[in-house]
Amino acid sequence: MPWLVMGLGALSNTLHGRAGNPWLAGAGLLAFNSLYIAVVRAAFHSRARASQVPYWLLGALAAVTYALAIGYGGSWMLFFPLMSLAGGTLLRGRPLFLFLFVASASAGALAGRGSGEPWDSATIGYGTFVSGMVTAAILGLFEANRRLHATQGELARTAVEKERLRFSRDLHDLLGHTLSVVVVKAEAVRRLAPRDVEAALAQAADIEAVGRQALTEIREAVTGYRQGSLATELDRARSALQAGGIEPVVRQAGPPLSPQAGALLGWVVREGVTNAVRHSGASRCEIEVRVDSDRARLTITDDGRGPVSSEAPGEGGGTGLTGLAERLAAAGGTLDAGPDGRRGFRLVAELPDDAGVLPGAEEMSR
Repeated sequence: MPWLVMGLGALSNTLHGRAGNPWLAGAGLLAFNSLYIAVVRAAFHSRARASQVPYWLLGALAAVTYALAIGYGGSWMLFFPLMSLAGGTLLRGRPLFLFLFVASASAGALAGRGSGEPWDSATIGYGTFVSGMVTAAILGLFEANRRLHATQGELARTAVEKERLRFSRDLHDLLGHTLSVVVVKAEAVRRLAPRDVEAALAQAADIEAVGRQALTEIREAVTGYRQGSLATELDRARSALQAGGIEPVVRQAGPPLSPQAGALLGWVVREGVTNAVRHSGASRCEIEVRVDSDRARLTITDDGRGPVSSEAPGEGGGTGLTGLAERLAAAGGTLDAGPDGRRGFRLVAELPDDAGVLPGAEEMSR
């Protein structure tokens, strides 16, 4: 708005009667200023800018500008840079360049008409072009900065949601497995206490160790530093299965896994064994890890009651395997769960070689 002071020369000419037909000149000044303010206000109003009204107002402003420049010339030519400035608040891209080219060329031509002073012509033309370009550039920077802040806010919200999802998954996997083991071992203590105190005390010591380990893991999960280990989870799986009266069979073949791939498959072992202990009623559970040159495959099979023995992803059985399926999918892997023939349940997790499998080690089996 302060740039309207450029029209003070025309206003002075009108008030002192130096402009022909002062009443018509005054009406032109009023029309120009009103249209200029209307265009600028509409350009900064998102709902108005989305309509065609500001563009019609800019067209009317251009018509008044040309009429005043042709009719009066002189100081009235300064309305061209003002018109260009108003256009710079509204237009962007190719329409802006076209508008500025036509406005600056015609302003230069009208300014040099019969004056014999090419410097005045160049000044008006250059000023018309620059005023619109500078205005559009500054406002474009403001808009880009606003979008950048909005994007940063959205990224921050997304990061918070991802952290919440990570924590909920870790908490589910940690507590679900640990509490299941504690319950199974507590039942073993109750069964063994009347006839074998030493065995019952051993199970009670295991409960204490599991509880202490769970506290450590939960603290690590809260701080985001927990990195699972496939070997550790296989050892815990044996203990949990044995305490639940299920015979564990663990086999491994192929080269070793990287810590990242091992951590992912460790989560699968933890969840699969937890579900087998809690739901399957099985007498035998087999865990097989096989790694070749391009894929790692983990298979957990029990001889329990079929699909009720696990929480299959996508079947409304819970969030454990669903969360694991999402983790494996993010690493390019897959997770399948379903009945194993007439009886039992099978859980199969696969990871590609680019998910952290390290080929080249000697085959090992257990």
